[in-house]
Amino acid sequence: MIATVVWGTGNVGRAAIRAVEAHPALKLVGVIVHSPDKVGRDAGDLGDLGHELGIVATDDVDAVLATSPRAVVYAASGDVRFDAAMADVIRAVRSGAVVVTPSMYPLYDHRNAPPELREPVLGAIRDGGGSLFVSGVDPGWGNDVLPLLISGLGTTVDAIRCQEIFDYSTYEQPDSVRYLVGMGQPMDYQPPMLMPAVPTMVWGGQIRLMARALGVDIEDIRETMDRRPLEATVSTRTMGEFERGTQGAVRFEVQGIVDGEPRIVIEHVTRIHPSCAPDWPAPPSGDGAHRVIIEGRPRIEVTVEATDEGENRSAGGNATAVGRLVGAIDWLAGEPPGLYDALDVPLRPAVGRLGRRAR
Repeated sequence: MIATVVWGTGNVGRAAIRAVEAHPALKLVGVIVHSPDKVGRDAGDLGDLGHELGIVATDDVDAVLATSPRAVVYAASGDVRFDAAMADVIRAVRSGAVVVTPSMYPLYDHRNAPPELREPVLGAIRDGGGSLFVSGVDPGWGNDVLPLLISGLGTTVDAIRCQEIFDYSTYEQPDSVRYLVGMGQPMDYQPPMLMPAVPTMVWGGQIRLMARALGVDIEDIRETMDRRPLEATVSTRTMGEFERGTQGAVRFEVQGIVDGEPRIVIEHVTRIHPSCAPDWPAPPSGDGAHRVIIEGRPRIEVTVEATDEGENRSAGGNATAVGRLVGAIDWLAGEPPGLYDALDVPLRPAVGRLGRRAR
């Protein structure tokens, strides 16, 4: 059994606790939290398992890493604390652990990451013998392994489009929704996540990753952006009211240009309420979906909907992103120390997990 720690217990960390507990090759041995009110709580409670696991959450990082866990699922956010999250990840890698995380988006495609980010990780790998695999929470598999797999079914491929289509009304991260993405803010407010070049910084690595797998050169990465105001005040279960006239929907694209045309595109269509921008793409159920469209011959379209945690409709996407990361741990543990990406790490069947639930 691979001794595994979950670091962070928000939307991603809750799913990670459940995924580690359900995996037959892994053993949950520790949970690291940041909030004082979570210290001392049982991991089963934090992971919404409905029963205790006998593992008490702690904020003592030194004590947990001193036990030399073989793996760490780093689930703490890197959106607004990137430098701190990067330092945490490097610390865990230097301890000798296999680290999997969605928090370091510049390392989705580490071969093209800035040297000032890549070199400290490689130094930690050399010093401690750990490994790092970064995949997205949007979710990563929807912007790399799934479109690449489906592209192989076509006779010709003209373009690949990956879409996240999501209703934020039940998302349990109000600071991210209101201030990073700008929902509920005046239309002249500049959300940090929507500033020019930021979408490319976050998703450009996945564009380059797909291009590398497809054997094509990206000439340029371009962005498009569209924002719509709410036509009426709406109320949400988790984040309160969003007023009429404030931002209610966002649609942007990150486009990989090949031969002068946008051939590899990652598109996000997000709303705070389904009444906003009804002419934009919508998920089949009205909640959220991830879609891959292969334009070519034949034209192929695949839509994936995942649900988890009842009314927290965002949890399904988080859970599948976590499943990709946690499911890679035992494979990574058997490989040499290193820095890995989605093209290195195979997506494998759920061996030993059919009919199995978290212990």
